[in-house]
Amino acid sequence: MERYQPRTTVNRRSLLRAGGAGALAFGALASLAGCGIPPAGRPEGALGASEDRSAHERTLAFSSWTEYIDTGADGTSRPTLDDFRRSTGVAVTYTEDINDNVEFFGKVGKQLAAGQDIGRDLICVTDWMAGRMIRLGWARRLDAAHLPNAYANLAPGFRAPDWDPGRVHSYPWTGIPAVIAYNRKATGGRKVDSVSQLLDDPRLKGRVGLLSEMRDTVGLTLLDMGTRPEAVTTEEYDAAVTRLRRARDRGQIRRFTGNDYTGDLNKGDIAACIAWAGDLVQLQADNSDIQYAIPDAGYMLSSDNLLVPSTARHQRNAERLIDYYYQPKVAARLAAAINYVSPVAGLRDELAKIDKKLAENSLIIPSEAMLAKAHAFRSLTAAEEKAFEAAFSELTGA
Repeated sequence: MERYQPRTTVNRRSLLRAGGAGALAFGALASLAGCGIPPAGRPEGALGASEDRSAHERTLAFSSWTEYIDTGADGTSRPTLDDFRRSTGVAVTYTEDINDNVEFFGKVGKQLAAGQDIGRDLICVTDWMAGRMIRLGWARRLDAAHLPNAYANLAPGFRAPDWDPGRVHSYPWTGIPAVIAYNRKATGGRKVDSVSQLLDDPRLKGRVGLLSEMRDTVGLTLLDMGTRPEAVTTEEYDAAVTRLRRARDRGQIRRFTGNDYTGDLNKGDIAACIAWAGDLVQLQADNSDIQYAIPDAGYMLSSDNLLVPSTARHQRNAERLIDYYYQPKVAARLAAAINYVSPVAGLRDELAKIDKKLAENSLIIPSEAMLAKAHAFRSLTAAEEKAFEAAFSELTGA
């Protein structure tokens, strides 16, 4: 059995800029709009995409995030990609060059708008950015006939995103729950399981961490206020931001962070916070005082998603790779390595062969009861995104 290397603290989410995500999104998207990026996609096929070369070029260029795939004992090999090459004959050039959704959008946007090859056949971006690229016409329709495993094994909770109905253009790589975490030693043994406690409990004053990812922090606050993020109005959003601002002004919140909250939570400088599940699996392995809670009001579940860019030259090879990772045995190897929620149904037995504790961990394979509490932030119009991010940037000081 191959050995799975534990993830370092520099993982997929650590590369979101702490405190700066909102400002970056607002500024970069506005800048792109001013540079001639079209506000809406052209009809599919109008970009002059190259003929698919997969039949005679057994290669594939895949761009993703740092520490987001299994790594061999040597620290450099990627066993599942190696097995894919051996089974299909397709060699994958895997590049960890996505550090931030908006930064990546800025890197490739002008080329895609002009129908120019970006040198990538498969990319992995977060749901809201995936939706934006689909709307712009920058993602290929996938051929369902080439995706039998993906179609059959996609978990029910991931099947119907509002930004890609029917999963016509995308398949999820991982799910990313945002929940509440706390250091039991720092809270004096008290459980923290609601946003109300985070924002209002005087015993936590100055020791609360919130995420700089707007959809997670505001989404959880909306749920705590009895509002569904799937249908949030501008007035409801503003009310949630106002509530967060009042907590900030009272000194309740220590800071807004990317996943650099992990060190402070581990030490107890942050007593409780909003956290990403993939980080908590790793923290709990080293510190039994780290606990998590799913609020009764629900939690936020986002996803990172595989897209084939509109100018890709090897779509069929990309579809082979997507379908390969939807085999439960392969999905289990990936989940064991990166510790995020797997979107692949039926992998529990395979994951148990690797690590029984991971197979029982609801942060990797959520129970039906946990999935029933999952919520997603609705897709925003360009105007809403600009306004929402501006308000959140003012809140966080980004």
